[in-house]
Amino acid sequence: MTQSAINGQGTTRRAVVTAAGVAGLAATLAACGKDDGGDSGSGSAGSAKDAGAAQPSQGASQSAESGQSGGGDGMELAKTSQIPEGGGMVFKDHKVVVTQPKAGEFKAFSSICTHQGCSVGDVTGGTINCPCHQSKFDITDGSVKGGPAQKPLPGAQIKVQGSSIWMA
Repeated sequence: MTQSAINGQGTTRRAVVTAAGVAGLAATLAACGKDDGGDSGSGSAGSAKDAGAAQPSQGASQSAESGQSGGGDGMELAKTSQIPEGGGMVFKDHKVVVTQPKAGEFKAFSSICTHQGCSVGDVTGGTINCPCHQSKFDITDGSVKGGPAQKPLPGAQIKVQGSSIWMA
């Protein structure tokens, strides 16, 4: 034994085991944290990629200004003219995707993929597409059109007032 262990001033086995357990727990919690849609499919974090009031989808979508308040029913997401017919836009910060399957018909769904919780990436070709594992959802009803997802995207509440689309 060392002199410090004899005097009771050294590190005890209990302290070492506790420290190792805490380090393991911290590593586990860090691994379970959210990412930006990599291969783990664990979700979307608040990275610079996700920053901003409205992050529209790629492909068939167009840019939209959001964050304007009014009407007392929530936040304005976009103007109706900004949602392409047969396409849609993903608003990552609101966790919603808004589609326009037919002219003047607007639908909204959760933008969180039902497979493993990634944020859907875009709306193209009549489907809402998840970049993590290539699940595809119908823009009309959120039903699964392809990929590993088994459950449809849940509907979300929006309100169309004039030429504006609002969170309900």
